Amino acid sequence: MKAIIVEDEFPAREELKYFINNFSNIEVINEFDNGVDVLKFIQENSVDVIFLDINIPMLDGMLLAKTVRQFKKSPKIVFITAYKEHAVDAFELEAFDYILKPYSDDRIVSMLKKLEKSDIADESIDVSKKIKNENKKNLSSVSLWKNDKLIVVNIEDIYYCEARERETIVFTKDNEYIVKGCIKEFEKNLGKELFFKTHRSFIVSVSKIKEIIPWFNSTYKLKLKDIDTEIPVSRSNIKEFRKIMHI
Repeated sequence: MKAIIVEDEFPAREELKYFINNFSNIEVINEFDNGVDVLKFIQENSVDVIFLDINIPMLDGMLLAKTVRQFKKSPKIVFITAYKEHAVDAFELEAFDYILKPYSDDRIVSMLKKLEKSDIADESIDVSKKIKNENKKNLSSVSLWKNDKLIVVNIEDIYYCEARERETIVFTKDNEYIVKGCIKEFEKNLGKELFFKTHRSFIVSVSKIKEIIPWFNSTYKLKLKDIDTEIPVSRSNIKEFRKIMHI
């Protein structure tokens, strides 16, 4: 974890650095004595945690924390202060911890251990999300209903999908299958580079398009390979369709 210390008293910064360096693997990459310089720094640098005093010059710690919380990826904030009256405000900002000065050795070491454990938990969540996204990205087949049985169908065999009431009908060259759910949800299983939603009720496999037929109101109808069905392209999707088809 990368950390910064925001404290206007040099002895207090040195004491905190001692505990961080000797009782954790957290790396202190910078330290500041005012809030304005902190904002400039974290806009250009990745920071995982801010050890923050409240009574600091130019921009007090509470206002700094409120500003930092608006960042897309905001660091964890540990308040270390002599002012106990700001504790409620701090936790409303979802501060990681609020430590009152003077603190004991055990209190600061305990906080550092919790920080490191939280970082491991965050990494696990990030890895899980990455694996989930990769699995979705690399999905090559889906399970679809036909005659009360679940059939595994290769995604590359799908020609188009059509929304009907609360179900989605999935068509291959020779068969049709049922998805018990809306077409918007099923679309998430299909690669965007392989399929295009031509209409609110239709998704088509781009590789299966054989003919693009001009239609009324500057729309199109699509003929697919091997089957006779024509698929509409709505006006709202025309611009994007032309782009992916290079027309």
